[in-house]
Amino acid sequence: MKLHGIRQPRVAEIVASRLRDEILSGRLKEGDVLPSQESLFQEYGVSPPALREAIHILETDGLISVRRGNVGGAVVRQPSADRTAHMISMVLQTRGSTPADVSEALLHLEPICAGMCASRQDRMTEVVPYLQAEIDLQTEQLEDLSRYVPNARRFHEALVSRCGNEPMILLIGSLELIWSAHESSVWSDDDVSHTTMRAALRDHQRLLDAIREGNAARAVRLASDHLAAARRNTLAAGGEKTIEAKLISRSPGQ
Repeated sequence: MKLHGIRQPRVAEIVASRLRDEILSGRLKEGDVLPSQESLFQEYGVSPPALREAIHILETDGLISVRRGNVGGAVVRQPSADRTAHMISMVLQTRGSTPADVSEALLHLEPICAGMCASRQDRMTEVVPYLQAEIDLQTEQLEDLSRYVPNARRFHEALVSRCGNEPMILLIGSLELIWSAHESSVWSDDDVSHTTMRAALRDHQRLLDAIREGNAARAVRLASDHLAAARRNTLAAGGEKTIEAKLISRSPGQ
């Protein structure tokens, strides 16, 4: 039986798919340079135009960046949370989403991560030391107003990253990065009081205690209360404007 309407993949798409698998499987790592065009011609037996199109497909995917000049070549770029956050922020900006929308999503989602952290059987090795390290840093730098927002956000990002579920880590972690970028754009050193800083540190310590005890319900409740308070403070300082993707592109790792 002859099938109609089924498009056969082009040669360039097949080559791009094979190279994509090499990158996503980790056989080609971040910063690796793809073999020369001559080597790829021999390996895949395709025409130069087909190979150039395959490279263009991967560049559009964000999996490689092409360098020009004497030290040119196609450099592997592994997918990352930062790049995912940047893409999500661009979509949110086109839809007119506000920081309030992002923080509302986190208000519902981040406490779930807190409960998951508390429920982990291996929390004493895979969760508690990482959160404790962030609290120790907050405590050490408590008098440094310029470090308050980044240190506080690092605790929240660590909380999400240790929940144990990779899809949640990626998706909620991306929202964390977007919200962190907004907070950093809103707060200046003069806006943060020592009372606010000490209150946040106490909240973080109580949350860590609940996780250490394995009390998931208490961890969820504490995270919800803390996020609600932090959300009110930040949105009062600036939350009506639309999400700005450029804030993510300026963050570390981009």
